[in-house]
Amino acid sequence: MAVALEIAVQDPEGVAAAVAGGADRIELCTALALGGLTPSAALVRAAVAAGRPVHVLVRPRAGGFEYSEVELAVILDDVRRALDLGAHGVVVGGVRGDRIDTSLVEQVRALAGSAEVTFHRAFDTLTDLEPALEALAGLGVDRVLTSGGASRVADGLAQLERLVERADGRLQVMAGSGIDASTVREVVATGVAAVHASAKRTVVEASWVDLGSLAQAGSSAREATDEASVRALRTALDEVRRTS
Repeated sequence: MAVALEIAVQDPEGVAAAVAGGADRIELCTALALGGLTPSAALVRAAVAAGRPVHVLVRPRAGGFEYSEVELAVILDDVRRALDLGAHGVVVGGVRGDRIDTSLVEQVRALAGSAEVTFHRAFDTLTDLEPALEALAGLGVDRVLTSGGASRVADGLAQLERLVERADGRLQVMAGSGIDASTVREVVATGVAAVHASAKRTVVEASWVDLGSLAQAGSSAREATDEASVRALRTALDEVRRTS
């Protein structure tokens, strides 16, 4: 079975670069440097119009993944709006203590209907990943994005392989964090159904005034999806498929 290529993008140019580079699927968000936040309705609409399946990240703020009732209400409303705008799926995550927030996932799953639900790397913040995987499978989640509990997937390959075996086809395991064309072969060897990457480059810009506590005057940098990096991943995945 072919391994899908999902690219995380945060702006219209990123959507275009991911499509041109050969992505199978787009994870749409903003603020990738913070791990991703919920995108605007207009950005969702523009991404859907690009013609690739779009999965919208729904995360109301930066920081941890334990949400209040007020935040949960915002998450559910954003899920509803994303699907109404034509998203093929949503990407969410929540924890309670050191466990999956089953109530959050149940409510998102019910709201999503036939659309796909992916649980994001909040999963990797948990101590014991295999019971967490069982919980997600029981809740009807379609996919979990994970680095095998490591900061970078290259350091979590053994755990990733165990998760694939434990999932046993009940949900997809998608690998992410630090994947590029040079590392994708060893990641695919774990048996994952998909790989997730931001395939980004750094754009340096100048500002003469302070715009915020993290946007002070002088040179600043932002991340942008790099079409060449997406294409290199696409080529590497295709080569793995041909030679395996």
